[in-house]
Amino acid sequence: MSRKHSREKAFQVLFQIDINKDAKHEDLFRVLDEDLSIFSTQIIKGVMEYKQELDTLIEQNLEHWSINRIGAVEKTLLRIAAYEMRYVDDTPDKVAVNEAVELAKRFHDEQSGKFINGVLSKIMSS
Repeated sequence: MSRKHSREKAFQVLFQIDINKDAKHEDLFRVLDEDLSIFSTQIIKGVMEYKQELDTLIEQNLEHWSINRIGAVEKTLLRIAAYEMRYVDDTPDKVAVNEAVELAKRFHDEQSGKFINGVLSKIMSS
């Protein structure tokens, strides 16, 4: 499975976890685990482990927004890209940004991609 596809699978799992706050994370993860690559699993576990730190990093790079006002698609993609930028040494920052923007365009819209690009560009330069 390509890294692009692995990111998409990780996004789907993390998005479901974010919007199904009453569901047990382990149950959602287990149901979807059969189709996950090692890289998808690394992203999911990493984002879940560092969620507070990632949210703080994202919030510090938002202008006139709070993390709570961001939609679930954007928030999930920002967390994934921020995780890769901080903790996955073999993913160049520009690749993490580009992949998040492309997923935003695919799962939401062009404006979402622009928003994500702006926030991640600030994180990259900090």
